This record gives sequence, structure tokens and C-alpha cells, in this order.
Amino acid sequence: MYQRALSIYEQQLGADHPLTASGLNSLAFLYQCQRNYLEAEVFHTRALTIREQQLGVEHPDTAISLNNLGMAYLDQGKKEQAEPLLQRALVIRERRLGADHPDTATSLNNLAECYRKQGRYAEAEPLYQRAISICEQQLGRSHPRMTMYLNNLAFLYQNQGMYAKAEQVLRRALAINGQQ
Repeated sequence: MYQRALSIYEQQLGADHPLTASGLNSLAFLYQCQRNYLEAEVFHTRALTIREQQLGVEHPDTAISLNNLGMAYLDQGKKEQAEPLLQRALVIRERRLGADHPDTATSLNNLAECYRKQGRYAEAEPLYQRAISICEQQLGRSHPRMTMYLNNLAFLYQNQGMYAKAEQVLRRALAINGQQ
């Protein structure tokens, strides 16, 4: 279905249309979920190129593509390739959407994940904390994203052997899940 939709976008709107980039993005996510990272990379890269050319390097949709390609690299363990993309996505979102936007929180969380996986724990923790704070303020304390951010913070504490802190954060995440 995603391939069919992409084909329609390309035929009706052209290969370089921003909606074609959205179709590429959807197909890339499917490949990423299937752990077909090579195909995911190809489609994420093409979507990023279209968005940069058609919308500009500072557009929020360009940040989406930067984030998605960065996460595809992170899923593959290519942390050094992921980091600059995730950093660029964060900068764009802070500038264009604001420091307290939920999408900015997503970028903070994803960059923190990159740092955690690199063992850069001191850099990761404040990013997780900021993402959690934004989520609480903008989406509410029981929003589903909150559990993801809390779980990631707990993994950070677990990686550092801070099990009591990890347990405390996980209990908070479980309490949120119990409310839904």
C-alpha cells in the first residue's frame, strides 16, 4: 500500500514534491520496522533531499526527515552518523517551533538516546529531563509519550548502575500506564 501511494504521489505530483517525500518517509518507516535498514536509509535520504530542496533546510518537515534518518542510523548502531542529524533536527525545531514544543521534546529525547548509546551519560540526562518537562507542560503528565521518555531515562540510570533511580522512574512510568 505504501509503495502504491508513493507511486501515485510521484505520478500525480512529481518525484520532488513534498508530499512525495511524505510517501517516501512512510515507506522508510515500514522498512525500518522490518529491520531492512538499507532500504530505510535510501528512502529517508531521498525524503530529506526533497524537503531540503523544496521546503528549505530550516523547515520543520526537514527536521522530521533529519530526525528519521538519524534514528534509522541509531537503530543500526551508526551513532556517529546519527548524532549530527539529530542535532540539526533539534536546532531547527527549537528555532522554528519553539523550545517548549512537543516535537522539540521528541528531538531532545532522540538526541539523548544517541548520547546514551555512546556512553555520554552526563550529556544525555539533562536532555531527557528537558523532554520530560516539556511533555508534562504541553501534553500532560499522563500522555503516552511521557512513558517513553521516562523509560529512556530509566535505561540511562540502569546503564550507570543507578538502580534505585531507575526503579523510581520506571514506577512513575508504570503508574502512567495504569491510568490509560
